[in-house]
Amino acid sequence: MTLETMIGEPWADYGLVDSGHGRKLERYGRFRFIRPEPQAMWAPATTDWRAAAEFVPGSDEDGGGRWNFNEPVPRDGWPMKWNEVRFTAQNTPFRHLGFFPDMAPVWSWMREQVADLESPECMNLFGYTGVGTLAMASAGAKMVHVDASKKSVEAARGNAMLSGLGDAPVRWIIDDAAKFVAREGRRGRRYDGILLDPPKYGRGPEGEVWRLEEDLPGLIADCRKLLDANSRFLFLTVYAVRMSALAIGEMLRQVMGDLPGKVECGELGVREEARGLILPTAIWARWSR
Repeated sequence: MTLETMIGEPWADYGLVDSGHGRKLERYGRFRFIRPEPQAMWAPATTDWRAAAEFVPGSDEDGGGRWNFNEPVPRDGWPMKWNEVRFTAQNTPFRHLGFFPDMAPVWSWMREQVADLESPECMNLFGYTGVGTLAMASAGAKMVHVDASKKSVEAARGNAMLSGLGDAPVRWIIDDAAKFVAREGRRGRRYDGILLDPPKYGRGPEGEVWRLEEDLPGLIADCRKLLDANSRFLFLTVYAVRMSALAIGEMLRQVMGDLPGKVECGELGVREEARGLILPTAIWARWSR
């Protein structure tokens, strides 16, 4: 199994400006921010980084820390756009900005897989604030958006309104992803495509505990039951864990091996504007027909 890199290129509202010495400088709309980035093991292109705020990590390993603001930034967020999808970016307590820009090439790839279908039915598990869901819905897909966080689903619905997709065929589900997928399997449901972007650790709305290394294989097996020989894709991304792309690729190959198509794996990366180098961000595996 060969490895492939999916590279996120800069777009009008987002870019990785510079990176190095364990940090990265990014632009989000009209603002620039500095965040920690352990993968940036090289020297930056320049040390003259000016930003609206910098995230300073805490002493724990659970993503804690705080934003230090150098200039006013709207605390309730500001509008951004990817292609025809509009959404709100916001400084969160978890160092990110309310969406994951390195997923942009994944959104484009998924749209390509179902471009010839009329009203394909797809599911976004751990859908967060819904930019991936809306990327598909804006291309004509019927979507099921699942996240355990009521706050995240409310933000996703708000982004749908911003995008003019308030009436789009999207089912907004607040539920534990693993439980929901298992129920869909028992119902005999099928999908044309599934996106999974699971966290390393999480809790469901009723206190269910999600541990990636323990629970991912079972979830993938249940997702397989929702796909058939006419389905188009399953795309899995994994962040911040001690796994390899080859490992999750082999797991997916064994589960999906009875379906026609191919399994691939690799890394996600974002192209830096200053020098064109690629900053790795996550690993992925995918099945496509």
